[in-house]
Amino acid sequence: MFDPRPLAASWTEWFTDEQFLNNEPWRWLALLGTLLVSFVAGKVIGFVLAHWSERMKRRGGASVLATVLKSMSGPATMFMLAGGLYVASTFMNLEYRANGVVQSVRPFWINICRTIAVLAVAWLLFALVDLIENILAHWTSKTKTQLDDQLVPMVRKSLRVFVVIIAALFIAQNIFKWDIAALIAGLGIGGLALALAAKDMLANLFGSVVIFSDRPFQLDDWVRIDDKEGFVEEVGFRSTRIRTFYGELIVIPNAKVADAAIENVSARPYIRRNLHITVTYDTAPEKMEEAFAILHDMLDARREHWAPDRDPKVHFNDFNAASLNIWVAYWYAPPDFWEYQAFSHDFNMELLRRFNEAGIEFAFPTQTLYVKQDSPFEAQLRMEQGG
Repeated sequence: MFDPRPLAASWTEWFTDEQFLNNEPWRWLALLGTLLVSFVAGKVIGFVLAHWSERMKRRGGASVLATVLKSMSGPATMFMLAGGLYVASTFMNLEYRANGVVQSVRPFWINICRTIAVLAVAWLLFALVDLIENILAHWTSKTKTQLDDQLVPMVRKSLRVFVVIIAALFIAQNIFKWDIAALIAGLGIGGLALALAAKDMLANLFGSVVIFSDRPFQLDDWVRIDDKEGFVEEVGFRSTRIRTFYGELIVIPNAKVADAAIENVSARPYIRRNLHITVTYDTAPEKMEEAFAILHDMLDARREHWAPDRDPKVHFNDFNAASLNIWVAYWYAPPDFWEYQAFSHDFNMELLRRFNEAGIEFAFPTQTLYVKQDSPFEAQLRMEQGG
């Protein structure tokens, strides 16, 4: 009859006495179990936190607390893994003998645990930037300018880059004991070259600060910057993007934008039109008076479109080379470009119709050629010379 006890005894002896990398099999199985439990626990905690966050958002509860819980759901697994590794260090044999000298990997193991924990905290802070973004978005939504709205994603990117840099420096200097100051000083000429290369980047960064502080334009404004013209699409840390009327995208460094003369066409309170109406020189004074009456009548009928402090002007102001010039000026408000174009179209059509009905002729560039005829004596003389 088969007796399993010797086999069980041999397996038990192998499980407790055999070693792999200075640790018995039971220790490796315990490490695997600890990591699995930590991973599952982290996933469960993350799921519960995310579920609570969604429930709060659906119920319209505290949005700040919901965002915090959502931010904690992701790093929970990594934090639990760090804790599991630290617990495993209590039962794993982390010492070994090399060349007759006992050495330990426990400091390195603990540093790995600390690094994972710091990365989990950095992940949490990285996710909590969304909370600051929501607060800033709520604040900027109350302002009239849209440029503040563009500032929100810039602040979000800056804070996330800041979190990553601080986490990397903290791990390098406080966990692995690297001398960051000596490392930076050791760059020498390389550091100087890097600083020179970053000169333009810093100039553009200060240019963006000037743009956001002075606010010379907003998003979607129609602007002219030097010889570039179009609508502002985006203002970033390095450059401003402008979409031209032909559809091209122009990227201008913020340092140049800050130093350039910016003409914000969208900021004008009205649109001024200078209209020169030319009539023929044979127009009688009575017809000129009738032309003035027509123009005044048309302008008075559109009084609701004029700027409050600007009255239309009509004057017979010049004798052109081929016409009599009537100058009309009006200030259209509100300054919507396409509404202004529709208004001018309607004004021009009525002007053309009423001048034609009144028999007032528009002038156009003409030239009159006078041919001088020869006298009978000169004609007789040429005939005699030709004969």
